[in-house]
Amino acid sequence: MDDAGRTTARALALAMLAGARAEPALAARMAACLDVRLEARPPWLADLARAMARIPGEVWRRLDVPSLARRVQAHAGFAQACADRSCPAVRRWLLRPPDTLVDAPAGLERPHWPTVGALARGLGLSPAGLWRLTLPADWQRRRPLVQQHYQQRLCAKRSAGWRLLEVPAPHLRAVQRRLLGQLLHGLPPHDAAFGYVPGRSVVQHAARHAGQGRVLRFDLSDFFSTVRAARVHALFVTLGYSSAVARALTALCTTSTPEAWLRDEPRLSWQQRQRLRDAHLPQGAPTSPAVANLCAFGLDARLSGLAEAFGARYSRYADDLVISGPASLPAATIAAWVAAIAADEGFAINPRKTRNLGTAQRQSVCGIVVNAHPNLPRREFDRLKALLHRCVLEGPASQNREGHADWRGHLQGRVAWAAQIHAAKAAKLRALLDRIAWPDVA
Repeated sequence: MDDAGRTTARALALAMLAGARAEPALAARMAACLDVRLEARPPWLADLARAMARIPGEVWRRLDVPSLARRVQAHAGFAQACADRSCPAVRRWLLRPPDTLVDAPAGLERPHWPTVGALARGLGLSPAGLWRLTLPADWQRRRPLVQQHYQQRLCAKRSAGWRLLEVPAPHLRAVQRRLLGQLLHGLPPHDAAFGYVPGRSVVQHAARHAGQGRVLRFDLSDFFSTVRAARVHALFVTLGYSSAVARALTALCTTSTPEAWLRDEPRLSWQQRQRLRDAHLPQGAPTSPAVANLCAFGLDARLSGLAEAFGARYSRYADDLVISGPASLPAATIAAWVAAIAADEGFAINPRKTRNLGTAQRQSVCGIVVNAHPNLPRREFDRLKALLHRCVLEGPASQNREGHADWRGHLQGRVAWAAQIHAAKAAKLRALLDRIAWPDVA
């Protein structure tokens, strides 16, 4: 096809994208583009409008000008008209509104993705590649397991029950990491959020509650799976993205657990199954922690305000919520408010894990004792010290009873964790670790 035909195809694509997708509207805009009366329009134009109107909505929303122009060029009637030189010349260029984004709240920076096509290019995908990764949740959930984008793995919780890890396939994980780097890392969570936030740690979360007369601990049930796709979509719309772009971003960040897998897995509770059937944040995707923190912004803001009203302080590490303050804190009243606010924000408190800890008890936050200052639990320190001592006397291999693949790295990690909490105690552990005779590796 010559340059004139390609120019005409591009002009017709612009005209079609400038308004409604209904067949009469498409035909009218294309006729106006070519400056022909509707009654005198060439036969191929009506056929082209009919063919374009039949494109499924999910596909249409992903089309940009180049991809739609290619469809126009591939249309038999249009191609024949160009070959016969009977195609009218372009007289008007009908343009859709400029590709602008609504201002982001608080002047936040985010990538300029005004269309789904721009999103695909920004993430290094073709339109078809993005389409395959953003199929509707109901459709995706019913596809065979071999065609799913996630693998399911059940892990036993320390207390009771099971936690589902949904691990994305390598090609999807790579896209999610690009999305994390280009968009999500630039969006700050609430100041009270300490989990999965660069520059913040679980030790800082615990230190915030050290030396307090009363520590109230709450746990959110199934934190990731309770963040629904609708909430994620609302987040991206709030950032100024169009509904089409927000839908694509939501589909990249959420999943529906396959029905075939749920039917054959008896270890999950009925309530967990119901949550997993709906599109939700998958625990195991690189984007989920950042998205969950952003979706919990309202929860953090309201609980921070609640704590301040009682002269207390609040912080959250993933699904672990802590409010601490003077011994006179009305624990029952605060617990009722926390449960009500969490429910209003779309989360649920696990009442079995709620704790009311006074100074006469061991006040523990994420496994760190905070009665006076952040400290290792005495029993944990003694056990690790004894383990290292036996490694020195009997050799490290004799103590690797759980079969860790990298036993040396495991022990180094535990000592490094202790060093974050109590440097003086960790120095004794480090001295023992340095005395272990590790076998030479050829």
